[in-house]
Amino acid sequence: MWPQAHGHGVVSEKPKPGEKKGFVEEMRFVAMRLHTKDQAPKEGGQKPAEVPFQKWQPTREGYLRFLAESKAVYDTLEQIVADADHPDYARFQNTGLERAAALAKDIAWFQSEFGLSPPELQEDGPGRTYARLLQQLAKDDPQAFICHFYNIYFAHTAGGRMIGTKVASMILDNKQLAFYQYEGDFRQYLEAVKGDLNAVADGWTREQKDHCLQETEKSFSYSGGLLRTITA
Repeated sequence: MWPQAHGHGVVSEKPKPGEKKGFVEEMRFVAMRLHTKDQAPKEGGQKPAEVPFQKWQPTREGYLRFLAESKAVYDTLEQIVADADHPDYARFQNTGLERAAALAKDIAWFQSEFGLSPPELQEDGPGRTYARLLQQLAKDDPQAFICHFYNIYFAHTAGGRMIGTKVASMILDNKQLAFYQYEGDFRQYLEAVKGDLNAVADGWTREQKDHCLQETEKSFSYSGGLLRTITA
């Protein structure tokens, strides 16, 4: 928002939560408010989850589908960044957070360990549907695409890893999948990506930043569609 004239001076509107710490902090604040209290007791919203993940009843078939649907999303994300049709996307190549190769490894492990072949993905399934949205946004709406990029990768290092540990304890004898392992310290990768995200957002107007933040709820909705396949 622009400063507003007041009397003989100019008074800026109250800063947005996290604004003084950089745009990534603004994205984090908005994302945390969309978590339920079950997911984030300190910062989550008041609405509880319909079925807390602690009470999920996952199956190996469902989990394999989740991995396959997720791979469709990460394949697309990483191809968009590799192609870098928008110059800002080149900043996010080879971050160390990439997950497509790890997912391919896990899908192969499921096949060798349990004799389960990956499911054939449907065009209207959560993975391909999300992938198409990302392709569209990457071309037509870079601020919205950056919102999804941030939420997909950063959520996976936090709540995603927590869910992975829980599911592994229930159906995989505590096997830690490659999806949740990183070569090196993923915290250092996150810090580097935060710096690049803040640098990109520095070139945006306040309206463009707000537009990015408004896409957060949609990113949660699409990611939630992926997660629900675990218990399908």
